[in-house]
Amino acid sequence: MAVPIRKSKSVDYPKPDGKITFDILSSVALTGTNHEENQPSHLLLRNDADAELTTWRRFAGMTERFCPAGVYEYVPCEGNHETKRLQINSQNCIHCKTCDIKEPRNNIQWVAPEGNYRNIEFKNP
Repeated sequence: MAVPIRKSKSVDYPKPDGKITFDILSSVALTGTNHEENQPSHLLLRNDADAELTTWRRFAGMTERFCPAGVYEYVPCEGNHETKRLQINSQNCIHCKTCDIKEPRNNIQWVAPEGNYRNIEFKNP
């Protein structure tokens, strides 16, 4: 169960050293996952307002912290830099489905992406 940010302790992780630990984008490239440039997103928000109200205000944007591929990013809203909106960079997705498991309100709908991917095998019954 998700714990509100005011009841949580901050964790400071060391920076990637390039030998044992690596940055997110280098690690995403190693998965071999590829999305076509014009492909529709396979990650959809069920409720845009809930992403801002719940995961940003209550949990300080936990969505961008639990995704191992950096798919989710909170960016300032135009005209109001105090308010954040959730931007989904679905081209970085490695299909681990962590968002489907960890999102506290089940607000992210994960659907099978278009195309053929090395880490997903589709079988006909």
